[in-house]
Amino acid sequence: MEATVNRKIKQVMKGDQNAFNDIVELYKDKVFQICFRMIGSRTEAEDLAQETFIRAYIHIKSFKQERKFSSWLYRIATNLCIDRIRKKKPDFYLDAEISGTEGLTLYSTVPAEEKLPDMQVETLEMQEMIRREILKLPEKYRIIIVLKYIEELSLNEISEMLDIPLGTVKTRIHRGREALRKQLGRL
Repeated sequence: MEATVNRKIKQVMKGDQNAFNDIVELYKDKVFQICFRMIGSRTEAEDLAQETFIRAYIHIKSFKQERKFSSWLYRIATNLCIDRIRKKKPDFYLDAEISGTEGLTLYSTVPAEEKLPDMQVETLEMQEMIRREILKLPEKYRIIIVLKYIEELSLNEISEMLDIPLGTVKTRIHRGREALRKQLGRL
């Protein structure tokens, strides 16, 4: 896939906008997921995903083709999310009830694998609790935890994406897990 993406990038650099549309199609869902999991708002995540692709298009000439394009793109998305988090403290909560519904929250709308209804409820409640606690983590730990355990990126990909040493990634994962464990232990 990287070879295909690199070919498309070369076409974009030559002025082929349709090639960039193909790149967007390949990565739009993953970029949205990263933004949504870091921000927690579907609308803001859509805006940030769109901004990610705009920035990628504008700065495509700065991409070094010996590196992995997806890491470069996800780093743009992550940085935009970090900027948004820093600029604005959340004025919404994912566990808040959706207006016009009885007890329905954004967490409860996340689709689960088909299990028995009681298992689905337990799983949703656990996911809701963990996501709520992840959002309470300090920014530097929240980002690492989301990228490692929710987005399932490797330590090297996280290191490259955030432009921090591998040792720092490992330390933040450890400290983030410990902080999360303490938060969950209080519940």
